Amino acid sequence: MSLAARTQALLDLVESDRRAQCERIAGTAEAQSAALLAQARHDARLRVHAALSAERERAAARLAAAEAEWQTLRRAHAQRRTGTLLGLGWPALRAELHARWQRAPARQAWVEHAFALAQAVLPRTVPGSPAGAAAWQLQHPADWTGDEVHALAQRIAEASGQPPRCMPLASLQAGLRLATAGVVVDASVDGLLADRDEVGGRLARLLAAAGEAA
Repeated sequence: MSLAARTQALLDLVESDRRAQCERIAGTAEAQSAALLAQARHDARLRVHAALSAERERAAARLAAAEAEWQTLRRAHAQRRTGTLLGLGWPALRAELHARWQRAPARQAWVEHAFALAQAVLPRTVPGSPAGAAAWQLQHPADWTGDEVHALAQRIAEASGQPPRCMPLASLQAGLRLATAGVVVDASVDGLLADRDEVGGRLARLLAAAGEAA
């Protein structure tokens, strides 16, 4: 083989090796590029997911804060409305109780309820005790007289063991009180309305229900 042929063969071998190395380098670079691109896409997806998660959390926090504020405003409004209703309802309730006392059927039911409660809680006269020592007191409006008072006094005498001490009071305009030995059944208007929390709660619910029905 001539020198020229050997030289060309050597050049061909170098060129072939160069091409092979270039292909390997290009393949490696392409693989690295693809890996870097995939990692970049993965990292980008993670960043987007983290950003979306953070935004969802911020939106949820804003929504929760708005809900809490709305509930606070709703409770404040309900309290103001209840206060307004009670302010209107108390005088109306007192007036209605006075009106009921003036109506004979309602007054009779009122007296029956008070008398039944007194029978359950007031002590009877102990046999042999001095007259009047444990007599019941019947406090009633000064203008409530006649047969109704007399009939109630007779029933009290039968229930307690002796006639009651009837005490007409100008300050008591509706209802009655039965008392003895420090125990009082207060069925006056003031007594019925004494527990303002309970009565006020019931009154507020009734007024609110009436307002919703209207």
